[in-house]
Amino acid sequence: MQRVTISLDESLAEAFDLVAAEQGYSSRSEAVRDLVRKAIAARRDQTDEGECVANLSYVYNHGVRSLAQRLTEISHAHHDLIIATVHIHLDHDHCLESTMLKGAKARVRALADAIRAERGVRFGDLNLIAIEPNAHGEALTHDHGHGEHNHLTPEPG
Repeated sequence: MQRVTISLDESLAEAFDLVAAEQGYSSRSEAVRDLVRKAIAARRDQTDEGECVANLSYVYNHGVRSLAQRLTEISHAHHDLIIATVHIHLDHDHCLESTMLKGAKARVRALADAIRAERGVRFGDLNLIAIEPNAHGEALTHDHGHGEHNHLTPEPG
């Protein structure tokens, strides 16, 4: 571990100590380490290279003509990125969907953009977290085309 010394004026140090205490940090060092981790992750998340896990949450008006069908079609077209979706009825007209995603950052962002661009979708927000290959050098996610393998499909009838 390396030791780093920083200087803060008294008012900034007091404000930082209050925030650190409110968030439950046991020391300034742990709070600073967490800030550094967040800054590094935010910088890494800005590129479209690499893979990620993400959550896309959005509110939509299910009364908008064909919107629910279009959202379902978009989801099916990107089934390899979608891990799970939670659907919540907010009122008579609006639903909240929260979709867990995993895959190439560029593809995850493109899917989020496509959903948020649909007429009737409001308040869309993507929380993306870059991921690295595991200890064996294997990617945690994989992209695939449809010529490489078969999908399990329910039998008709």
